[in-house]
Amino acid sequence: MHIPIDHALVDDARRLAADIVATEMKYIRAHSTFSIERAALRLYGVDGTDAEGVPWPNRAVDAVAASGRLDRGICHWLAGACVRHGVEPQAGAELLAGLAGAADAAWDALELPTGDAERWSTERACQALDALSAQRQERARLRERLGDGPTPWRYLIVATGNIYEDVPQAVAAAKQGADIIAVIRATAQSLLDYVPYGPTSEGSGGTYATGANFRLLREALDGVSQEVGRYVQGTNYASGLCMPEISVLAAQEGLDMLLNDALYGILFRDINLYRTLTDQYFSRMINGFAGITINTGEDNYLTTADAIEAGHTVLSSQFINERFALEAGIPTAQMGLGHAFEIDPKRPDGFLDELAMAQLVRQIFPDHPLKYMPPTKHITGNIFASYAHQTMYNLATVMTNQTICLLGVLTEAIHTPFVGDRYLALQNIQYVQNFTRGLVDEFDLKPDGHIVKRANLVLGEALEQLGHIRDVGLVAALGEGCFGDVKRLPDGGKGLEGVFAKAVHYHNPFWNELENRSGGRHVVESRA
Repeated sequence: MHIPIDHALVDDARRLAADIVATEMKYIRAHSTFSIERAALRLYGVDGTDAEGVPWPNRAVDAVAASGRLDRGICHWLAGACVRHGVEPQAGAELLAGLAGAADAAWDALELPTGDAERWSTERACQALDALSAQRQERARLRERLGDGPTPWRYLIVATGNIYEDVPQAVAAAKQGADIIAVIRATAQSLLDYVPYGPTSEGSGGTYATGANFRLLREALDGVSQEVGRYVQGTNYASGLCMPEISVLAAQEGLDMLLNDALYGILFRDINLYRTLTDQYFSRMINGFAGITINTGEDNYLTTADAIEAGHTVLSSQFINERFALEAGIPTAQMGLGHAFEIDPKRPDGFLDELAMAQLVRQIFPDHPLKYMPPTKHITGNIFASYAHQTMYNLATVMTNQTICLLGVLTEAIHTPFVGDRYLALQNIQYVQNFTRGLVDEFDLKPDGHIVKRANLVLGEALEQLGHIRDVGLVAALGEGCFGDVKRLPDGGKGLEGVFAKAVHYHNPFWNELENRSGGRHVVESRA
């Protein structure tokens, strides 16, 4: 199935998205955040908590910020602490934390010449990145040896709140046929300005994203991958106020995917837009370098706006998200752009409208591992109708060659869906995938038919919206409610106080090295 569309319009859309993002990148590159600075400490190996349970990265960054010196970057002060006292980064960070409220003389005693501080911090940063690179290569060898399941990859959520319950449920789902296991993070964690430490057994709506929880999941998935003879991927969320830190922990523990989208955080978690756009850039550089596939959250727009009227906003956002990812050096093969099957099932010919949207996205982003989301907005207590609705979603997934299929589960409104319902969801996609394998190859679309007209209408509306966003700026457009019918203001939301302008001699070698190693700002040509 192929929809004839004007490639020149796709190229125009990408140019508009590049202009939109270029404006925001000026701000992003001139600023940093508390979470970016804490992520740098974590990359150096700083971990653990103090006696009160506060993570050492928070203590160290807060102490430097309170002294009015964070605009130089935490790496500058960590270098001074480590060199002056002859200690490693963990002890250096604890030393910085201990200077909270200290007089200027104590801070002045840590000052190193700029060149010396940059040499020490860059040498250590390169060592840390080399270790991440070696780990990525080792994981790639394991994945190549075991092989992936066929696409669409079957994505299932496990979210009990207790990692010790999540792990056996994740293993069971993998044995039943799941290719991707998402142990999603607790709902409120996006609003925490710290990352909880250690394994956790309590959480609402999910399990806390921590380094220890990532490690337990990864070990379990590696074990079951060997047992079932295919590589099972693990994913979580890098969103909210600690987006960069969660990306670091996921990279260190070998996760494969992360939901990683500033627009999602701005609209649906009310994170300040300047904070999360800046955090997103650094976190995506980490994800690109570590080989982590990002997932974006455009599917959420259709839960608060109508899927027909707002269909073009999904496409507009995908163009913008693609450009932000390219700026961070993420290759297209790691961009899991999101969309969803959320058209009202009572709509006449609604399936044709959905095929038009899904195929349009597939053609415009041919090399991207698209993440397609199941119906939720129109799911009711009628489990038979819901099962039929999810079957139609699975059919659209197969017909339009989506990469990642998040399975609809009958009891998904329960935080921990019944294991039997997960099994039914897997049986459903397996049935559709096998029974309709060659279906789409038997059909040609009518040039003047419903699907072709709808797809070209959506593309034209997306282009018009991108032009408006370019003219007024992304910040102003978000204030107008351009996505999801949700309005966000530049000084609103959580976390703006954690954003600061970089001083002339600000130094973050991870930022510099990741930009240099990735190359960044790749060009994507239209092959729609």
